[in-house]
Amino acid sequence: MTREEILAVYHEGPEAVVALVEGLLANFERIYQSQARQITILEARVKELENRLNQNSRNSNKPPASDGFKRKTQSLKEKSGKKSGGQKGHPGHTLKMVANPDQVQVHPVDCCRQCGASLTEQASASYERRQVFDLPPLKLLVTEHRAEQKTCPVCGTCNKAAFPASVAQPVQYGPAVQALAVYFNQYQFLPYDRIRELFADLFGQPIAEGTLLAANQAVAAALSDTEQEIKHRLLNSPVVHCDETGSRVGGKLQWLHAVSDEHLTHYSIQPQRGSKAMDTIGFLSVYQGIAKHDFWKPYFKYPCGHSLCNAHHLRELTRVVENEHQAWAQQMQELLLTIKGAVAKQKENAKTHLELEQLMEFESRYSRIIARGYEENPLVEEKPQGKRGKSKKTKARNLLERLDKHRQETLNFMYDFRIPFDNNQAERDIRMMKVQQKISGGFRTWQGAQIFCRIRGYISTVKKNSVPVLGAIRDAFLGMPFVPGET
Repeated sequence: MTREEILAVYHEGPEAVVALVEGLLANFERIYQSQARQITILEARVKELENRLNQNSRNSNKPPASDGFKRKTQSLKEKSGKKSGGQKGHPGHTLKMVANPDQVQVHPVDCCRQCGASLTEQASASYERRQVFDLPPLKLLVTEHRAEQKTCPVCGTCNKAAFPASVAQPVQYGPAVQALAVYFNQYQFLPYDRIRELFADLFGQPIAEGTLLAANQAVAAALSDTEQEIKHRLLNSPVVHCDETGSRVGGKLQWLHAVSDEHLTHYSIQPQRGSKAMDTIGFLSVYQGIAKHDFWKPYFKYPCGHSLCNAHHLRELTRVVENEHQAWAQQMQELLLTIKGAVAKQKENAKTHLELEQLMEFESRYSRIIARGYEENPLVEEKPQGKRGKSKKTKARNLLERLDKHRQETLNFMYDFRIPFDNNQAERDIRMMKVQQKISGGFRTWQGAQIFCRIRGYISTVKKNSVPVLGAIRDAFLGMPFVPGET
C-alpha cells in the first residue's frame, strides 16, 4: 500500500485501521505457512540428496567401483589378530625339487682351488644339486595323418583307411590348441585380437578370428548336456545362492541370472530381470530347497524356502547409523555379527545349530531392537499437500519393517548351519561377469552371450571342484567333459 492509501484508511477511523491490520496479519500468516511447507519440502529434499551423496559400497548396494579413490574402506569384520601372509602350519606352495629332472647339466671341477693340482681325471665324490624350472621353446606340434590306400589283387577295388573322426579337414588345429584359445577368451577374457597376437608371439602362428569363434561354438555345443546336469544337481542342493546383474547384448540392456552353490554354477542371460525371466529359466519354480538372495520381491513369488543376505542388511544398517544416527541400527549390526560369531564357533565344534538357550536369547534381543527401532521411526501419517496415495516411508523405516516381517528369513542361518550368513557365494560367482563386461563392454550377439554363459558356468563349476580348467576344456572338445559329482 502507498502512503496516501494508508492515510486514507487512518482518516476513516479506528475500525478501518483494525480491519487493515487484521487483513495484513492474515496475509502474513498465509505467507508464513506457505514458506514453512516449502522449507519442510526443501529440507526433506536436501536430506534425501545428502543421504544419496553419502551412499557407497559399504552402506548400500552400490558397487565398489563407484566409490572412487577418496573413500577409505572400513570393514565390519573383527580383526583376527593374525599377521598377514601364510600362517604357522600352512604347507606353502614353493618350488620343490623333482626326483627325475628332464635334463642334467654337470659343472666339473678342473683343478684344486688350494694348490692348483689338476682334478680332471679324479672321480666325483658327490654332487650339490640345484634345479631350474623353465619353459622349453614353444612351437606347435604338427602330426600328419596318412590313410593307406590299397588295391585289391582279386577284384581290383581301391580301398582307403578311415581318418579319425576328430581329423575332418586337410589342415586343422587339434583339441589342445582349440582348448587353449577358448581358455584365453572365456576364462582369461582376452579379446580375439589379443589372442591372435599371443599365438603369433608364442608359437609363430596367428590364429584366425573365425577359428576362435568356431572353437567357442564347438565347446558350447559339447557342454549342452553338462549344463543340464549342473542345473539338475542344483535342484537337489539344500541351499542355493541367487543373484542377477545387468549385461549388454548388441548395445541393449539384458539381465544375467546366476544360481549356484559351493560346487556348482549355472548362468542364464534373459531380456528381463524379474519373475518372467526366472520362469523362463525354470529353476526356482520347481526348486524345493532354500534360496539365498537379497531382498528383491520377485524371489518371494516362488514357494521354496528363502533366506536373506545379511551382508546387505549390514550395509543398509551402516547407512542408517551414518546418516540417521539411530541407535537401533547400531545394536542390530552388533547382534547380527554376534550371532555370526556364535555360529562360526559352534561349527568348529561340529554342531549343526545353536543351543536352544542361545537361540532364545538372540530372538529376545532381536525383538527388543525391533521395538526400539519403531520408537525411533514412528509412522508419519501426514502427506505433503496435494499428494495422493500412502505416505512415503523413510529408508530406515522400510528396513526396520523388513527385518521385522522377515525375521525368519534373516535369522534362519542360526537354526540351520547349512544356510550361510550372507550371499557372498552368488556375488563371487557373478563378479567375473562384471569383469568381462568391463573388459569387453558387452556381447555383440545374443548367441555369443549364451555361449559365454554356458562355458563360464562350466569353468566356474570345474574350479569349484579343483579340476584344472585347461584340461577340462580340452576334455570337452574330446567329448568327455567334466561332470560334477562324478569321480
